[in-house]
Amino acid sequence: MVVAGSSCSDRSDKPDAYGSFETTEVTVSSLANGKIMLFNVEEGQLLDSNQFIGYVDTTDLHLKKMQTMEQKSATGSRQDDLASQVAVQEQSRENLLVEKNRVVKLLRDGAATQKQLDDINSGISLIDKQITSIKTQFRGISDQLGSADQQIAQVRESIKNARIINPVKGTVLTKFAENNEVTTFGKPLYKIADLREMLLRVYVSGAQLPHIKIGDKVEVRIDKDEKGYSKMEGVVSWISQTAEFTPKTIQTKEERVNLVYAVKVRVMNDGSLKIGMPGEIKLISN
Repeated sequence: MVVAGSSCSDRSDKPDAYGSFETTEVTVSSLANGKIMLFNVEEGQLLDSNQFIGYVDTTDLHLKKMQTMEQKSATGSRQDDLASQVAVQEQSRENLLVEKNRVVKLLRDGAATQKQLDDINSGISLIDKQITSIKTQFRGISDQLGSADQQIAQVRESIKNARIINPVKGTVLTKFAENNEVTTFGKPLYKIADLREMLLRVYVSGAQLPHIKIGDKVEVRIDKDEKGYSKMEGVVSWISQTAEFTPKTIQTKEERVNLVYAVKVRVMNDGSLKIGMPGEIKLISN
């Protein structure tokens, strides 16, 4: 929450820690290869999450999808042809079974020979082998159809990835690409950050550490002019568990110390806070 801005002519109440403002920056990269056909992004522009902002050329992907679909259709036609062959063979088998029953009756009456029955049995056995062979081809075609479906699904996913969708709500910080440029998978397109809330990273000494904890409210100050400052309210959101050497650009309340702890303070941005802007905090006594 932003506290009413104020200023003072002196600095008798010295701050407890100094630092600079930062935020979580997201670099949005291309998920496709090709020419950028549309890219509606400008630095400083506010974008919503899941907002469509452009796309990469998908002509080659579309042609590949159409070619794979045609191959699948041709393979499907072969499957239909095999099904017709199986139907013909099964009908022939039925005919031979009828003939076999007739010959068996004749054989009992002595009106047929054993050779006639053997020939029919051989014919039925041959047809069974032919049906088995055709059905084996069915399995190969089924595998080909499954592979074609997977290829089509992959191409469709690639076409989907050619759409540039903004992932998070925020302000465009930097633009790395332009319309009609050729991009590749993983190449950065722009950088975006949510500037509605900023993080002030400050450093405190070991002596100060016991007096600050996560969730504490602190007074955040930024320079208003040469003599005064504006106040805001901040909340401690993170405290480093390990000490580090004091950054050269950071001053502390006491004499410079060798080791300090990093602290992040969450601050709502009224529009006055910028990335890299210096800030300071004053601990609020409970």
